[in-house]
Amino acid sequence: MRWNQLLIAALAVPSNALVRFHCSQLVTQRLDPLVNPGQTPSSHVHQIVGGDSFNATMDPAKDVPGEATCTSCHSFSNYWTAVLYFRHQNGSYKRVPQLGNNQFRTANGGLTIYYMQDAIYQPNQTSKVTAFQPGFRMFIGDVAARTLEQAGKFRQLTYTCLDTFVTRSPELIAFPERKCAEGIMTSLRFPTCWDGKNLDSPDHASHMSYPETGTFESSGPCPATHPVRTAQVMYEVVWDTKPFHDLWPADGRNPFVWSFGDATGYANHADYVFGWKGDALQKILDVPCHFATNCSEYGVKMQSIDKMNACTQKAVVKEDIDGWLQELPGGFQASYGPTSA
Repeated sequence: MRWNQLLIAALAVPSNALVRFHCSQLVTQRLDPLVNPGQTPSSHVHQIVGGDSFNATMDPAKDVPGEATCTSCHSFSNYWTAVLYFRHQNGSYKRVPQLGNNQFRTANGGLTIYYMQDAIYQPNQTSKVTAFQPGFRMFIGDVAARTLEQAGKFRQLTYTCLDTFVTRSPELIAFPERKCAEGIMTSLRFPTCWDGKNLDSPDHASHMSYPETGTFESSGPCPATHPVRTAQVMYEVVWDTKPFHDLWPADGRNPFVWSFGDATGYANHADYVFGWKGDALQKILDVPCHFATNCSEYGVKMQSIDKMNACTQKAVVKEDIDGWLQELPGGFQASYGPTSA
């Protein structure tokens, strides 16, 4: 019998879950089935986690979990972001490695994923939310953003300079402009109001919305156009910038750049393709499982880090993405925005 991702007991309980789990890296390559479907290679390098059914098209008519044989996560969903590079003063680029987050330090890089009903700091997740459905997908961010005004269209795509490995504030909209002792963490929070009809949209974003007033954390109401309140999906990614501290540029300018050339940090973005089996996500959202502290008593079986690390996928795009490169894969160069020299 093939391994099943999260086995949830169907229990009727009054409180809700704050789901948090780690996903090891499945593959790193230039594929993007949302923005560049069917294009091999896609425009820029991504790091992908989740089920090994990930491919260049991710046909929404296909059964995502049914086609997967393993996952580097705890469901067969796929989650991905762009990749961070260090730009040397001589103009060459080197990929920044990743670290497993907090208690997941032995994981092979990847992301930490949250599904939240209420603010992350609220231990009692009491709000009722609706799980996504098979075929659902979404995107957040703007790869062309190079100014604060452009980045301001998207709430809570942030950076934290990790002075310690558990530092979580302050959160910045642009790249930190100093050395960060334990690396840089990016946090990517998706909108939480769904139109209740469309599993996707042409821009992969307009079927979702932010609350009409306030925020998700303040329990702001959803707009009438997007009345269905969903869990907030959040990614945390820890980038190990320590190996580059001795190479920091003399002028003090931030030396990090996204794989598509953004050196401001304003173009932070992320993609999501739903791949939970049946109603497993709704069931886990309906039990009082907070992180991994009391999940087992509700029938939630979490995959070990060793099993997550064992699920990998060979890159179909054959190119060097890890050595010292004269240009970013796809031909990009660092762009510092309209005010750059």
